[in-house]
Amino acid sequence: MGESSLHIICVAPMMGYTDRHFLHLLRIMSKHAVLYTEMITAQAIVRGDQLHLLSFSESAHPVAVQLGGSDPGLLSQAAKIAAQFGYDEINLNVGCPSERVQSGCFGAALMKTPDLVADIVLRMRESVSIPVTVKTRLGVDDCDSDYFLQDFVGKISEAGCKTIILHARKAWLKGLSPKENREIPPLQYDRVYRIKQLFPRLEIIMNGGIKTHAQVATELHRVDGAMVGRVVCSNPYWLSAVDQKFYGSKQAVLSREEIVTQYLKYVSREAKRGVSVRYLMRHLTGLYQGELGAKAWRREMNNHTVIASPS
Repeated sequence: MGESSLHIICVAPMMGYTDRHFLHLLRIMSKHAVLYTEMITAQAIVRGDQLHLLSFSESAHPVAVQLGGSDPGLLSQAAKIAAQFGYDEINLNVGCPSERVQSGCFGAALMKTPDLVADIVLRMRESVSIPVTVKTRLGVDDCDSDYFLQDFVGKISEAGCKTIILHARKAWLKGLSPKENREIPPLQYDRVYRIKQLFPRLEIIMNGGIKTHAQVATELHRVDGAMVGRVVCSNPYWLSAVDQKFYGSKQAVLSREEIVTQYLKYVSREAKRGVSVRYLMRHLTGLYQGELGAKAWRREMNNHTVIASPS
């Protein structure tokens, strides 16, 4: 089902992980997977250091910026600014359950106001020429029935959202931490499949609990794409073969050594601009996960003194 989708493989927006440096590393491994930035609030973009917040490597395409907020006007402004930086997609966060996000009445809390989400999508679409997508959950608190989810998806699709990323869990705004919200609410893939059946013209991307390439292949029979998160943070090399497996690439899969060599050139450039080498090297920590010498590699990364790959 995912053959014609641009979103066959997506890397999820993750706070503390998917900064521009990590996206650069991932792009060395895959030329086709869609990469998502950490969530950036609309207010920060409109009133803050836009160059610092929105800059990314030219090689990062296709890349999407995830926005957080609940004010349609502010989000419209932020989307317009982000589009001017060259992003390929604007994604609205309607799934994060953290208390910080809740205090701003956005993220998963927005699910309780479908009409507001639809208005935000419409306003952002009017301000940019690139796609506006939504990342959300199956429900939030007691707003988690099939009827509620169908109504929610229907309203945002009518507003012009053509691609919806569904984390196949509901969210609890009270009583569970963000980490627990990724683990305790049960995965319900069947509900995502039903949404695809009810809205066949929408591009539906499955998110949640996907850890293997075999799982991705299975999901692509039922939905249009798969979004992965923590597995790529803990083992970035997971992404190295997706172009060959899912996009038909004939290019050879890069070795870990080749990836390190390319990334170190980037580290050298960024360090000259004042970026901390330790900060840059942390993204390589999991590159050898599961391989002989992985523990020593992690230790080297923590010391940011890598000279050669483990043997």
